[in-house]
Amino acid sequence: MADHPSIVILTGAGVSAESGIATFRGPGGLWEGHRVEDVCTPEALARDPALVHRFYDLRRAALDGVQPNAAHRALARLDAAWPGELLLVTQNVDDLHERAGSTRLLHMHGKLRSALCARCGARAAWAGALPPGTACAACEAVALRPDIVFFGEMPYGIDAIEAALARADLFVSIGTSGAVYPAAGFVRTARHHGAATLELNLDPSDGSIWFDESRMGPAGVLVPAWVDELLSRAQA
Repeated sequence: MADHPSIVILTGAGVSAESGIATFRGPGGLWEGHRVEDVCTPEALARDPALVHRFYDLRRAALDGVQPNAAHRALARLDAAWPGELLLVTQNVDDLHERAGSTRLLHMHGKLRSALCARCGARAAWAGALPPGTACAACEAVALRPDIVFFGEMPYGIDAIEAALARADLFVSIGTSGAVYPAAGFVRTARHHGAATLELNLDPSDGSIWFDESRMGPAGVLVPAWVDELLSRAQA
């Protein structure tokens, strides 16, 4: 393992932005024209389920018009070629990493193309509209909702992520703002356990100070170059 370090990679909205998917918070703190509090909280779902379901229906439908970009493809190439431990953790709810070919992947904030039963916790792949009042196939409760981690809810896979960070020799953050916790704290966890840390971002993140190295530029340029560099060293 000394020759093939354990790697944890965190990706955020900046990775998918070059595919045409809007970043989480745009001008004025809005997400696709909505306040986050109106579409991404349990309270919003309870208050106006039609709005919340329609919002995610539109985001889900928009996936049909976008494709993985060079950054997604490079990370999938690394996933396939890296002989050591690797975990790709994404904050994104799109499916572009999967479509590019990544398999060692964890969606910590959920997936657009998945439905969650609020009653029994069952999940189902979902491609079309998910109107309020849709019944769960597992328990028949009228309780299906978007399988998205709302603000105030626990991200998925935190125990697995923390364990991977504790073992990591290298932590890489790509296209993230460094403003949303717990993901914003991953770099400090990795540093605490002795990992080297690298940031690849369009602009310095809120947590740039915690990285050993920061490279600024488009993900579609930086990520393929970094993957080439890493795989060349591994093969030397």
